[in-house]
Amino acid sequence: MPRVTGLRCCSHKRTHTRTCEEASAMIWGALWRPRGCRRLFLPVIVASAVWTPLACAQDVRSAPAKPGPVFSDSGPDAEQYGAAEGYPVGRRGAAPELNKLVGSYSHFGEIYPSRRVARATAPWQFKRAPEPSITYSFGTEKLGIADYLKRNPVTGLLIARDDTILYEHYQYARTDHHRFVSQSMAKTLVAMLVGIAVSEGRIKSIDDLVATYVPGLAGTEYGSTSIRALLNMSSGVEFSEVYDGNDDIARLGRALFVDAPKDPAAIVAQFNTRTAPPGTKFHYASVETEILGLVLRAATGTPVADYLHDRIWDPIGTEADASWVIDGSGQEIAFCCFNATLRDYARLARLLAHDGAWEGRQLIPRQWLLDATTVRPADGHLAPHVATRYFGYGYQVWLLPGEQRRFALLGIRGQVILVDPASKLVMVHTAVRQKPNEPGALREPLALWSAVLQQLGQ
Repeated sequence: MPRVTGLRCCSHKRTHTRTCEEASAMIWGALWRPRGCRRLFLPVIVASAVWTPLACAQDVRSAPAKPGPVFSDSGPDAEQYGAAEGYPVGRRGAAPELNKLVGSYSHFGEIYPSRRVARATAPWQFKRAPEPSITYSFGTEKLGIADYLKRNPVTGLLIARDDTILYEHYQYARTDHHRFVSQSMAKTLVAMLVGIAVSEGRIKSIDDLVATYVPGLAGTEYGSTSIRALLNMSSGVEFSEVYDGNDDIARLGRALFVDAPKDPAAIVAQFNTRTAPPGTKFHYASVETEILGLVLRAATGTPVADYLHDRIWDPIGTEADASWVIDGSGQEIAFCCFNATLRDYARLARLLAHDGAWEGRQLIPRQWLLDATTVRPADGHLAPHVATRYFGYGYQVWLLPGEQRRFALLGIRGQVILVDPASKLVMVHTAVRQKPNEPGALREPLALWSAVLQQLGQ
């Protein structure tokens, strides 16, 4: 990967002397506008259970002359990812192609119909600090953060401690103006909005049954499931999510993204076989977040994206518009497909690191954050090493093992936000891994995160 330092911007094949703002504007203004609709292979989110050794770090600092984002036109296997074609964007409804992943994952909100989430009226700015030199151990190797970027198909990597960005790098000619698709990281957003709706009395209790808010699901297994069980992915309703193109998530995706518009409640009602009592077994199922989105819309009387804007996106001072992909009925696809810039994801992560507080204002109830990221004694099936071989599960958020409360937002192909409330360290990681779900793919990002905590979490 070519070395690019300071605020110099790179686009494909050569280094330019334009300012970052000029280069970013050129890329942003050349968006591909897709048309047509074909068979869908929908990327949705799952986290493979992984084990990672504790990484070691050295507290060695380097001081670039001018701290700021760093841009590169290259990245691992750049030619396979479409570098020669300028990282083209895929078409709506088409199966994902490797040479279009970079373009598609940074223009997802333009490929599919989306609802705009306007940037804040009063943007809040991060401070900057010189980049730390981070080393981490992975297997028998001792590596630096530059090695990490050379080894992993990362489109953007940002590390911040509270209000200060320590590291912000982009690859594959992506910039700080690109909006990266969240995939299932969006699930955590939905859970936070449910908590706000509860605090406002719009949802009376998370122990209410779904049919209380979504009458279209009355008489179905999901309709007789509590909101709490959906938050914990513990409904007991059968739903397959293995990403082979023939599973339930593919059926759900085709119905929401490709087929003729239909009532989303009728779409999710087709999954109607219960295999376990609610609240007894963790089973990852994106359809359960989709139903939470229907509950939110019904309870608040507001589109989910608008509710997000008013309660979170505007108050945290976001600097750029975001977007949320919608289905044919105009309902947000709640289990995925929120799109935002890297720094705005970092603002969201900072809000979570402060347990829902932003500059003295409690946006998400603190107790909700604590409940969302802690396993109750009665919910042993959600504990780390039990829900999965590595992670536990809270309210639509992954829980890391260990005594310290730490958690993650995860999406397929390498979308990750990691949060440590104690140190206020966060790491935002967007990527284009070749497979939706690769066993062990999270080991190296978690090794890097462990090093970040050891080195910078003082």
